[in-house]
Amino acid sequence: MRPCSRGHRSAIIALVCLCASLASPCKLHASVSVLLEEPYGWFSHVSPSGHTAVYLDNICAETPLRVRPCHPGELGVVISRYDGIGDHDWIAIPITGYLYAVQDPQDIPTRVTQDDVNHLRDVYRHQTLTLVAPDLPGGIAPTGNWYQVAGAAYNRTIYGFQVKTTPEQDAEFIAFLNDNPNHAHYNGIVRNCADFVRLTLNHFYPHAIHRNVIADLGMTSPKSVARGLSHYAKKHPEAGLKTFRIPQVPGTLPRSHAPVTFMEGVSKEFGIPLFFLSPYATGAVVTAWLTQGTFREPKKSPVFDLRSSAVGPAATTSDSPASPAPAPITTTPTVTAP
Repeated sequence: MRPCSRGHRSAIIALVCLCASLASPCKLHASVSVLLEEPYGWFSHVSPSGHTAVYLDNICAETPLRVRPCHPGELGVVISRYDGIGDHDWIAIPITGYLYAVQDPQDIPTRVTQDDVNHLRDVYRHQTLTLVAPDLPGGIAPTGNWYQVAGAAYNRTIYGFQVKTTPEQDAEFIAFLNDNPNHAHYNGIVRNCADFVRLTLNHFYPHAIHRNVIADLGMTSPKSVARGLSHYAKKHPEAGLKTFRIPQVPGTLPRSHAPVTFMEGVSKEFGIPLFFLSPYATGAVVTAWLTQGTFREPKKSPVFDLRSSAVGPAATTSDSPASPAPAPITTTPTVTAP
């Protein structure tokens, strides 16, 4: 990887700090959030771990393959790793487009059908995603997972785990992404979506997130990343952990369901037949899940509303969604359920 020059990094840091000084006075600090996304559809029975991405509210997308500091009034970017979108290691999408496949928060629908979602996604692709998902000959929409980064909230509920960042950290991360090759081959075992999020969080908080050798057999799962950040924040309250949730948009699409770690999935799907085959193996699997893989999604956290920034997600530093929350913040917009 080609490192940034010191002069280049300094220029980016100065630009980010300038943007921060010009931003809305209600934005007291920047943040990075882990988005824990519930699994959905038939594939959720094969891989019930769901998906994960990072949301940065002080970094924005110049293109799906390049990021920059946000301008005043911009809401930030979601960056994620997906298989089947060219050979790119990551894709950067504005938060409104990532969640709802629209550019203006006021255009977010309150109820959708599958036809509505297909239309919104194709319009959004033509507006912003042709660099990574161009038309096939004859104007046909391309194959691949590009649709996963446009309108994610139509298919699943998403939980956010937010921690603070500084303008200097954001600038370093912008330089890191833009000055290094964005080409890699997806690998579900050692280079998956959760590995990207784990490494991103470790960029801001070194050694905060580790692979879960017991609950995920050394792989990285979306739920383990959220669990790891929550545990790190308990030991480091200065990280300022806050949680929020993004409800799946009501409509005719099937509802998503809770994500699981590897051992949790094995226990729930195959626990009974595995017990008759080998009670000892069943005991080991269940013990691994209960000791290293248990984690509850913050289902009672504040809702994230892109249509109004008057109220932000309240903080909770507990694994339990029933934990009391301090007063709301104003650094990140929240989503009211339609």
